[in-house]
Amino acid sequence: MFVNQMGGSNVEKAKVIQTLLFVSGLSTLLQSLFGTRLPSVIGGSYAYIIPISSILHVKRYQMSPEPCDADCGYQRFERTMREMQGALIVASCFQMLIGFLGIWRNILRFITPLSMVPLMTMTGFGLYYLGFPLVVKCVEIGLLELILVIIISQYLPHYLKMKRRIYDRYAVMLSVPFLWVFAQVLTSSGAYHKASSESQAVCRTDRAGLISGAPWIYIPYPFQWGMPTFKAGEAFAVMAASFVASVESTATFLVTARYGSATPVPASVLSRGISWLGFGTFLTGIFGTVTGSTASVENAGSLALTRVGSRRVIQISVAFMIFFSILGKFGAFFASIPLPVLAALNCVFYSYASSAGLGLLQYCNLNSFRTKFILGLSFLLGLSIPQYFREHQLSTGASPVRTHARWFNDMVTVIFTSHTVVAASVAVLLDCTLCREDDETRKDRGSHWWEKFASYNTDVRSHDFYRLPFKLDKFFPPL
Repeated sequence: MFVNQMGGSNVEKAKVIQTLLFVSGLSTLLQSLFGTRLPSVIGGSYAYIIPISSILHVKRYQMSPEPCDADCGYQRFERTMREMQGALIVASCFQMLIGFLGIWRNILRFITPLSMVPLMTMTGFGLYYLGFPLVVKCVEIGLLELILVIIISQYLPHYLKMKRRIYDRYAVMLSVPFLWVFAQVLTSSGAYHKASSESQAVCRTDRAGLISGAPWIYIPYPFQWGMPTFKAGEAFAVMAASFVASVESTATFLVTARYGSATPVPASVLSRGISWLGFGTFLTGIFGTVTGSTASVENAGSLALTRVGSRRVIQISVAFMIFFSILGKFGAFFASIPLPVLAALNCVFYSYASSAGLGLLQYCNLNSFRTKFILGLSFLLGLSIPQYFREHQLSTGASPVRTHARWFNDMVTVIFTSHTVVAASVAVLLDCTLCREDDETRKDRGSHWWEKFASYNTDVRSHDFYRLPFKLDKFFPPL
């Protein structure tokens, strides 16, 4: 999305993708070993789009006056990348501090199953723009993939009985290659020769420019674009994005535990996961990947689709991530999958992630008008406030918050364009302030069920799921 706007060519774009995949592999391995210990994949976050766009479009980084050769564009790319790296490094320190110092743990003490419902549900619903809106950009490929994966995963297991789970577990591997080949056939046959440039960009398999731009072997290394530069304004804006990524990752960790057959994640373990997520963001700043780290919602949904919630599977997948990041041609080959195919899979994955939050309603009293009000208002504001900010940004090109401090405008915009942050904040605020604490209120919000999972030592199974390897628990005991 950004490399070409920054002045980079397809070569730089391929290297940035390889670097992001490489860092994601390292972050995933560290998270599975020392973080939450859940089968969760760490990837790039969309929460950083607004501050990155702001850094990209400030006057000192605008396109140089024509004519501007390739060297001029590459210098602008390096200059922009270095400032993004500096902002990411500062933001990662903020994440690691709130995690390692236990601040995040103390914040999470206020959540209950009632406030977890909007938090987890909006993790999937809030990414709706990465689902069907992208599917219809190439409807003959995207819609067919959506129908095919639903038929294979949901209908075939009921009609074709087998001793082993084949169709639902391998629905992605059975459907994606078929649509990928179909898209290649359409591309080679000239079906898109007269299509618009936008349709060709999303439908064709040869328009990414990655296969030709990616080197055969490339090992990402720290400070490959030069030494980072630090500016306070950009750092504060990216710090707000890291806070949003922390909230969304917390919800994803809860969804992953739900589908990974683990007990609900204690607050201290979630705080530990956020601290290592911050270390992953630190790696993205050191290596230079444009965006920070977050827990993958798509992976959480795939756990529900495949019924494979093994930590070992995720750790083995890290080897493939690093392999594809170093051997660039292989990674670029898989990156040629048309975007509508991936968007169709997102529709399924995000649906599973959202339903994990709705499943917690069984522990709440749905006959209580207090419960209904909190749920209704948090969902409504969680959808409408970010939509207002997003529409205002698209129509005017500026944030609804207009002060002389651009970084403050970006901070507010980043926070209020996150469906998860807005919905969870409204739910927690109302849940903690409406009515005083008594036995009836505790049952309405589901606290009677959550108490045994809120702390690490109140459930004996927590030690089996979340204990650190190499006997590190004696040095970093969870609370």
